[in-house]
Parts: sequence; C-alpha cells; structure tokens
Amino acid sequence: MAAFADGSIVDLTADTRFHSMDADHDGGWAFLTRPGMHDYYAGRLSGDRLRRCYAIASPRVQRYLEAEIRFVLGRLEPDDLVLELGCGYGRVTVRLTEVARHAVGIDTAPDSLALARRAAGFRSRCDFLAMDALALAFGAATFDTVVCVQNGICAFGVDKKRLVDEALRVTRPGGRVLFSSYAERFWPHRRQWFEAQAAAGLMGAIDDRRTGAGVIVCEDGFRSGTMTPGEFHSLAADLGVEPEIHDVDESSIFCVLAAPQAT
Repeated sequence: MAAFADGSIVDLTADTRFHSMDADHDGGWAFLTRPGMHDYYAGRLSGDRLRRCYAIASPRVQRYLEAEIRFVLGRLEPDDLVLELGCGYGRVTVRLTEVARHAVGIDTAPDSLALARRAAGFRSRCDFLAMDALALAFGAATFDTVVCVQNGICAFGVDKKRLVDEALRVTRPGGRVLFSSYAERFWPHRRQWFEAQAAAGLMGAIDDRRTGAGVIVCEDGFRSGTMTPGEFHSLAADLGVEPEIHDVDESSIFCVLAAPQAT
C-alpha cells in the first residue's frame, strides 16, 4: 500500500511487476529501463535544464502549453485521482490539482523528480515517483484519469501501443486517458522553439537533413516525431477502443479514450 500526501491510500502491490522493482534513493520506485530517449531525458535534459527549456519558450509556445493544460483541466472532476506520464519537473502535475483531488506524476529522470518535489512542497496534493510508463507499479483501475501531454507518446521513444495499453490498464472503467501530439500547422513554432533550446545550449543543434515532416532530430541524439489524427485512430482501433480527437488551439491534437468496462 502507498499513502499519498493527502491521505489517499493506493494498493501498489496488486500488480505482480511491483515485486521486480528496486527502490531508488528518493524513496520512489524505478524499473530497469531500456536505453534511448530515457537516457537522454535522465542524463541531458532533466531538472533545471528542462525547466529552462520552458522558460525560453516564445509567447506562441507558451499559449500552446497553457491550452494543453486547460484542455485537460476541463475534463477532470473534483474527486479524480490523476496520473501524469512523463511529468518532468511537475509543470503540469501541480496544475492538475486545481481541479482534481490528487495527482501523481511519474518520470525516469531523478533530477526532474527532485525538482518537482521541491517545487510542489510538502503540503501539496501531488506525489512524484520514479517509474517506467510501460510497466506501471499500480493495480488495475487505480486512476480516474491518466494524462500524457506535449507529445510524450512520441518523445518517450517507446512502443506506442504498449504505452497506451498500460495507461488504459490502470484507469478505472469509464475513466479517461488523454494523449496529445502536435498539430501540423504548429510546425513552424515547434521548430523555432527547438532551435532556441539548441542556441541556449540545452539541446544539440538541429539536424537539418533529418528534420522535417513532423520529426525533430538533433545532433546529440534527440528525436521526436508526431502523431496525426489518423494515426491516433489506427492505434485506438488496434486496442479496441473508440477515440475522441480534438484539435486544441491549432497547436495540439488530443486523443481522448474511455477505459473499457471490465469483462
């Protein structure tokens, strides 16, 4: 059992994978995760460096980031227990408690999680855990809503079907799972933002030969694509669920899924 900061109790042992984990030094839980973008975020783009990426965002990018949060907040209920996948330094997680009773953020970067805990404070209604989004240490139907914003579905660099399926597993029947990607028309603003991050020394230079058609590639190994509405529909069909697709602020594409009823 795990006691969250607001006194909520969640059974973490219901999933047998819980027993294969090692406790990290901050008291969270971490799986042995695969190399790739996990290593990039944990080693190069985490903690204060990640925070600085958002601090230098242009007004148009700031509008996009806020629009994503407001879209998610509009789909929460006051009694919701919410999980955010890839929470970073807690930028979104803490905002979720503007509506929800409690939010849990998971990430694989220790520096980001430490910053999130410090920023949220001891009395917040948030908890931050080190965890692999493909192998969540929660029992089935634990959360009312699971959220993965700002193109995490592509940026994580993992199997998308497994990622969404695992999110659905830990969501109660009838609960909501929300994933977002970039809208095609937002491409110029997205590229300019990454160029600004590269110029600030936060990321490698843009690889112009391999960047385009919705894909950002940097010379230091960063790579992130985009999910189109059609690709979200195909992914949902593979999982046997019906998606709602929303174009938000001409900058985001949201895929909203209802967790299926237990059979």
